[in-house]
Amino acid sequence: MKDFYIVFAVATVAVFLLTVLAEHVMIPILRSHKMGQRILEIGPRWHKSKEGTPIMGGIGFILAAMIVMAIFFVVQGIRGSAAAFVPLAMTLAFAVGNGAVGFADDYCKLIKKQNEGLTRLQKLVLQSVLAVAYVAVMAHMGYLTTVVYLPFTDVAWDMGWVFYPVAVVALLGVVNGANFTDGIDGLASTVSLVIGVFFAVLAFTLANESLGMSAAILIGATLGFLIYNFHPARVFMGDTGSLFLGALIIGAAFSCGIGVSGLIVCILFILELLSSGLQILYYKLTHGKRLFKMAPIHHHFEKCGWGEIKIVIIFSLFEAALCLLAYFAL
Repeated sequence: MKDFYIVFAVATVAVFLLTVLAEHVMIPILRSHKMGQRILEIGPRWHKSKEGTPIMGGIGFILAAMIVMAIFFVVQGIRGSAAAFVPLAMTLAFAVGNGAVGFADDYCKLIKKQNEGLTRLQKLVLQSVLAVAYVAVMAHMGYLTTVVYLPFTDVAWDMGWVFYPVAVVALLGVVNGANFTDGIDGLASTVSLVIGVFFAVLAFTLANESLGMSAAILIGATLGFLIYNFHPARVFMGDTGSLFLGALIIGAAFSCGIGVSGLIVCILFILELLSSGLQILYYKLTHGKRLFKMAPIHHHFEKCGWGEIKIVIIFSLFEAALCLLAYFAL
């Protein structure tokens, strides 16, 4: 167990330092190529000051994570224990794949010179392919079980084949929810950091090294990125980073057998996604009326007069409460 703590600490620090270095190098390059965010007119008027802030900063912490994990897998291969980390490798592949979808979306935004990238259908199809492939391969290799333990009970429910489509929907929901959460300075980064700390505590409690490495990536990457992303942000992670983080979080929860607790942790992401969906539905049903002042929900609170730092703090505390609930739900 002592070795586990050391590996976790080294991996966390390494991802943190590489993220800080990568962002330090990337930000001037992104600025010089005018790869900056464009703000829609329908957004809060005070967001216009953010226009031109470099996006695609998620590339930095994705590269940092890949370098550290490549070294980790090589070391485990030399030690003859690499097979135990196949689920972790699959989860990372799923996260990087979603990051690639986000990169394509961000790239299209920059080329089109407007705040629109891939169409919703294009993104959904690509993400669905990744989610179905992830669930299919993990299930085929025996790393997923259809048995679900109900929260706060010892009751086990075998969902059978229904588990698989439900799992795909859950993956898509959380991944896109994380994307919707990335709307103000430091929000997605800080919420993901809180989840990373929860995963670390859980990994130590369960002696689960794969979950521990996922936690190391989340903590190191988000802490390093927050140096540049906390209000006022000098760089945005873009869809590249938010889709990667969302996929890593829900993928780690599934691969480590904490599916229901993992979904509890991701309730904030799901609420962000649902608030946008409900806003659109309500707008259409009422012929122009709005359920929220603006969606996703964090923009509603902005319109109510909350500052960005206040929203980040309140949402992070809410996420911490969800993590505590998820811990006792195991």
